[in-house]
Amino acid sequence: MTDRRETPRPARRTSKPKPQGEKPPKDWSDGERIAKWLARAGVASRRACETMIENGEIAVNGRKLTSPAFKVTGSETITVKGKRVSAPEATRLWRYHKPSGLITTTNDPAGRRTIFDEMPKHLPRVVTVGRLDLTTEGLLLLTNDGELARALELPSNEFPRIYRARAHGKVTPEKLQALADGIEVDGVRYAPIKAELERETGTNNWIRVELSEGKKREVRRALESVGLDVNRLIRVAYGPFTLDDLHPGAVEEVLASELKAKLGSMIKPSSARPSRGARKPKPPRPDVETGLHKPKRNRTIRKK
Repeated sequence: MTDRRETPRPARRTSKPKPQGEKPPKDWSDGERIAKWLARAGVASRRACETMIENGEIAVNGRKLTSPAFKVTGSETITVKGKRVSAPEATRLWRYHKPSGLITTTNDPAGRRTIFDEMPKHLPRVVTVGRLDLTTEGLLLLTNDGELARALELPSNEFPRIYRARAHGKVTPEKLQALADGIEVDGVRYAPIKAELERETGTNNWIRVELSEGKKREVRRALESVGLDVNRLIRVAYGPFTLDDLHPGAVEEVLASELKAKLGSMIKPSSARPSRGARKPKPPRPDVETGLHKPKRNRTIRKK
């Protein structure tokens, strides 16, 4: 009789019992700061969202936040002033031809008309990339991604802003060179500004102005400092996007392919995540009542 050998079974692994009353630490790596999440959802800029948190206007799962360092994954119920905010969608961008006489803000205490009063109703929640003054017209970019708006505004990213300015006064090479060297007005230092004379029309001149900072009323103040009084200002380009023949008051979305080609890695896909435990939607049932997709019946032929 031969001995029968069997491979020994591995010993069962036993996990140590978890102590009662002790919760596992929360993994904060799977989330992002609430202010950044809200900015990408198009609520407002990150700074504005942080101010809203300090004012107690943001709540997560029914509890008001007190710190902008709180992180979320998108599966929570997030509300702003009691209204639920949807998860950030894929980044979108629009070109808007702002007419003169509108304020670039969501609400004006003086009761003046804002650009959002004139926007088409079908537009989602959007934020502006920078601002244009009351009497300044031309290209204004709109996006549903507050983080993208912030990136386009930062001077470090060097997105040029190009204007056509109609100004009263004598244009000389010395004045243009002073702008190119960078000037200081009322204690504010402006980076070098590229200015070129396009044409003269009587006592007025059309000047092409290119800058990269976009400080408040920069074009008007810079030109006035060299004796050129601006009486009309039109922004014709912002970074790789141009005004072209877009009519005043018109809004046109930039194609997703063009957006990706021009901004590349700055564009982020949708980060909307399904809630935990969410079931997959069931496929639609066949419409039997209307006769669609009726199952075929097997017919049997009786022999006579």
